[in-house]
Amino acid sequence: MPAAGHRTTLQEYVTSEWQDKGQNDGLAAVIMAIADGSCRVQQQVRQAALADVLGTTGEINVQGEIVERLDKASSDIFVETLSQSGHVAAIGCEEIEKPVIVEGDVADGYIVLMDPLDGSSNIDVAVSIGSIFGIWLKRPGETVNDDSLLRPGNQQVAATYVVYGSSTVLVLATKNKVSGFTLDPESGAFALTHPNIKIPAECAYYSTNEGNNKVLDKPTQKAITLLRDKYSQRYVGSLVADFHRNLLKGGIFAYPADQNRKDGRLRLMYEANPLGFVAEQAGGAASTGYERIMDIVPQQLHQRTPLILGNKDVVEETVSVIKAG
Repeated sequence: MPAAGHRTTLQEYVTSEWQDKGQNDGLAAVIMAIADGSCRVQQQVRQAALADVLGTTGEINVQGEIVERLDKASSDIFVETLSQSGHVAAIGCEEIEKPVIVEGDVADGYIVLMDPLDGSSNIDVAVSIGSIFGIWLKRPGETVNDDSLLRPGNQQVAATYVVYGSSTVLVLATKNKVSGFTLDPESGAFALTHPNIKIPAECAYYSTNEGNNKVLDKPTQKAITLLRDKYSQRYVGSLVADFHRNLLKGGIFAYPADQNRKDGRLRLMYEANPLGFVAEQAGGAASTGYERIMDIVPQQLHQRTPLILGNKDVVEETVSVIKAG
């Protein structure tokens, strides 16, 4: 029996939840590798200014963006921990042009696609940032190659994200279940603090960049105006932070297509699919404004997409306004 006041750790949770369940063989090791990496990343985030690792590397990544030094460090950390888990066959990353194919035959392997440090432009000003992971099971007998990573979001077996803020929180989603774990800085373990997360029935907030309103088409402007009239705005500009608040408090996040970004800005495989999976398992929804995020068959690993996600009824209402033209 656990001691009085004992909180279930992430290690205990994945062991008890998935033991003797063949469909999740090795998944616990993948999740613990992510947890291990996130502990290392949050230490770097907290020590960044003192360790003089803020700022950019001077490089441009495959997304055409300037690489923050902590982006590179975080990517390296998670590639290392996932590769060493023994259960990951391939890793795709926002910061790396080509996927990392893990050497050796990983029979029960998983494919992990990640944004290792979401919101990195906010690092210098101490705003909450995070890491995002989508997890797919390797096809039986498959020899993994670059094309193996082009899988729709509805084939994910799990997704997780980590928020580095006033506390470090890891949210884990599997089919029909979402749970949150908070890092105990004394023990170094994640403890279950948010069991069975469901998006509240009442939508409290909308999160969008109002500065982009002038470049939206008329139907999307109308949809955003309706959100403005009904809900309070909360917008950090860090996707993980905005989504995490809305997941716990009720809300909708919208980064729709606009005249300058007709394909959207966010990454389908590294951001939209994983968070879309979390949202759906918590009772929410995720859409481009025209179709369900999870049904998109990806054409490119670094594909971009519009993203609207949060309370299901509000997402559906917003999509209907956009589609009405």
